[in-house]
Amino acid sequence: MIRIDYTRQKCIGCNACVENLRSRWRISKVDGKSVLLGSSEKKGIFTVLVDETELEKNKTVAKNCPVHIIKVHKV
Repeated sequence: MIRIDYTRQKCIGCNACVENLRSRWRISKVDGKSVLLGSSEKKGIFTVLVDETELEKNKTVAKNCPVHIIKVHKV
């Protein structure tokens, strides 16, 4: 399993995460920021546990985030 952590408050809505992995990321029509699909929020950090098949793609998402607010961890 891997855990994805995302600090949504600092998102600038650049859409890089969505372009890299549409099955896990969307842009909110309400505020223009990214949404980590399937996540839950605690103290401003959105977190989701996913299968290791998503590891490489989400590492690319984290790398391409210009504000570095996406973290991917093996658990």
